[in-house]
Amino acid sequence: MDELVADVVIVGFGAAGACAALEAADAGADVVIVERFAGGGASAVSGGVVYAGGGTGQQQEAGVDDSVDAMYDYLRLEAGDVVSEKTLRRFCEGSREMITWLEGNGVPFEGSLCPYKTSYPSDEHYLYYSGSEAAGGFRDAANPAPRGHRVKGPGTSGKMLMTRLAEAVRRRGIRVLSQTRVRSLITEQGVVTGLVADTLRDAPASVKARHGRLARYSAKPGIYVPALRKPLHRRVERLERAHARELRITARRGVVLAAGGFIANRGMVREHAPAYRGGLPLGTAADDGSGIRMGVEAGGATAELGRISAWRFVTPPSAFLGGIIVDAGGRRIIDESRYGAAVGERLIERHDGQGWLLVDAPIVAEARRDGAKQSQWFQGLQLRFLLRRGRVTGATVEEAAHKAGVDPQGLRASVEAYHGAEDPMGKPAEFARRLDNPPFSLIDVSVRPNLGYPTPMLTLGGLVVDEDTGAVRDAEGAPIKGLYAAGRTAVGICSRSYVSGLSLADCVFSGRRAGINSALAQGVLDKNENVF
Repeated sequence: MDELVADVVIVGFGAAGACAALEAADAGADVVIVERFAGGGASAVSGGVVYAGGGTGQQQEAGVDDSVDAMYDYLRLEAGDVVSEKTLRRFCEGSREMITWLEGNGVPFEGSLCPYKTSYPSDEHYLYYSGSEAAGGFRDAANPAPRGHRVKGPGTSGKMLMTRLAEAVRRRGIRVLSQTRVRSLITEQGVVTGLVADTLRDAPASVKARHGRLARYSAKPGIYVPALRKPLHRRVERLERAHARELRITARRGVVLAAGGFIANRGMVREHAPAYRGGLPLGTAADDGSGIRMGVEAGGATAELGRISAWRFVTPPSAFLGGIIVDAGGRRIIDESRYGAAVGERLIERHDGQGWLLVDAPIVAEARRDGAKQSQWFQGLQLRFLLRRGRVTGATVEEAAHKAGVDPQGLRASVEAYHGAEDPMGKPAEFARRLDNPPFSLIDVSVRPNLGYPTPMLTLGGLVVDEDTGAVRDAEGAPIKGLYAAGRTAVGICSRSYVSGLSLADCVFSGRRAGINSALAQGVLDKNENVF
């Protein structure tokens, strides 16, 4: 059996793992990253949005007035008590520095403000309202501001984020052991001292090349076509079984679990969140819960495993915000200006995943006019699907309801209430529209398997960690010596409620926390001193 030794060993090379490695190395630690594939993880296939505020350089460039208090007040409503007030305050106070730190590591941002509300902006804009800040019920409690900082890059920007972080890792001389699957942690007298893995590092070049291709195709386009991912991943596993060799890695100071969530593990999803079926797993095959499993085997506690973010966006185009989303009884579901995860949760938890968007002729015309310029390519395809195959029309609201299988009287009542002086759901007047002009359309926005209009999902829960150090806690709340967790392997800022950019921001926050505290462990600092 081969052996390696390092001060800090990090499992996973997504955003959390990369940030942990950079901070650990900058603190003087000898660092090894262990990565099953080539690196990037779910972060590389994400939109590359980092939630930040309080007056970042990009907000100032765009003329946006924001404060730490306003950011905190909004996130307190979203996050609830999933983390302490102290931790959330620290996250908000460090938000501007976080963007500066990322920029210092080569990650580009820009203050080009998106002038309309959208789920993800076109390549003309890189700062936008990425959550429910401007929605009813939030804007009165917290001064709204756009805080979605999209990494500057074409298309979905997660690839650019991870490219630049990987370059920063290489500049530090950090060792990256790719194509290596961690099997288990090594624990000695209650202390995590390393791990056992299976690696392809000594396999023939042709095997490693084939493994890399299959893993890459499994991630994309496999993320969009789950039926393609499964057979590709089975071939990956066959190569690993046939050619991998066992490797033992000793960690002098600590192991950081940053191996992603468990959305690719359908068994765990069924166990913890059985209502969340029919979605598109947002992640890679490595998001199989292995990091969480290893933490549990070492004595770690878990929380929020039943929390899954399911995205049901109706924008772009922004015109669709003027419609109303109803259930099979024709009843309104939610303020349509809320973030798409709030819409998805309401559909799944209260309406068995069924929902329709009612719009009239002017809204459809506006959607056709603005759809292309407001959309990324995949959003344009979804809009085309919705207007062609996902829509029924009628000369009256009742006729459209009959065709869609929605209760006509219930829908008519919802329309009349929507036309009142104040929207019953609290949608701000700037987004509300009268639905008066036929033909009327009901667009099916239900959550179910659908390549034309998928519902991306990711898991939010994980290992419970000490909020000052990132150390994994056991069932009694005591930290497990030598073991840390970050990103979606751990409970974090976004584990109760997700808005775009909050998971990546938490990956940076928690990754840096775990990296620096693991590097400075074992008596270098007083155990009660917070170093992040």
